[in-house]
Amino acid sequence: MILVTGATGTLGREVLKGLPAGLPLRVLARDPSRLGDEAHKAEIVAGDYGDPRSLDRALRGVSRAFLLTCRVGGDDDAGFLRAARSAGVQHVVKVSAAAVEDEGAHDLITRWQRTNEQLLLGSGIRWTLLRPRAFMSNTLSWAASIASEGVVRALCGTSPNACVDPRDVAAAAVRALTEDGHEGKIYTLTGPEPISAVEQTARLGRLLGRPLRFEELSPQRARVLLGARHPAAVVEALLTAAERQRAGAKAGVTDAVLRLTGHPARPFGTWAKDHLAAFGAVR
Repeated sequence: MILVTGATGTLGREVLKGLPAGLPLRVLARDPSRLGDEAHKAEIVAGDYGDPRSLDRALRGVSRAFLLTCRVGGDDDAGFLRAARSAGVQHVVKVSAAAVEDEGAHDLITRWQRTNEQLLLGSGIRWTLLRPRAFMSNTLSWAASIASEGVVRALCGTSPNACVDPRDVAAAAVRALTEDGHEGKIYTLTGPEPISAVEQTARLGRLLGRPLRFEELSPQRARVLLGARHPAAVVEALLTAAERQRAGAKAGVTDAVLRLTGHPARPFGTWAKDHLAAFGAVR
């Protein structure tokens, strides 16, 4: 039995989609109504990390689990690992972040991920860590301004980031969940090339067949816009991470996607072409 968490989100949905038919699968979801069509092949347990009883139900009989947590600063990992240990889970594949290995990264989000990694390593459960760079799908936050104004607004417009297609991260997770030999391994997952927001804007414009304009956000304006979606402490962490990108800390490329999945990491142009409708659907 494999348990998938985070299956209503971008990455967890792709993991569930990629797991072979016929495997015993279970999904833990706070709101099962948000699960996609791929959830039909899994047993659904309604619950969340803060509900020990639902964790017990979800983890009963599970041998391997895909762990994805998003509540920055929270103790969701600790609660999940306690329940997983009690249930006899043998292997946890956890999504962390590439910034963890950067000695210069000390923002709240990175510290939280480091703590969570150490909890897993000290849990007594076999583990695999996936450390992806930023997801290419983050550019979907530009969809409204592209559709209405033909403008992309972002920080660090000329600074490169080796962002990764979430589908490649999901494919790596599926391999780690269904194959032996990945226990005790750490994989830093990136795209095939570093690319800046200015370059992403230009590629989107070519695919859409119309010119797009890039506007650099000031830190002050970015703080306001990010504050509409995130708590203040998370906003400051994101702004700090942007400065690290400006210094070149996010440009490194690895071949981990190829080594895990057998196919090269998808470039941004491929991701954008496959999701182009999302940039023209907002009015």
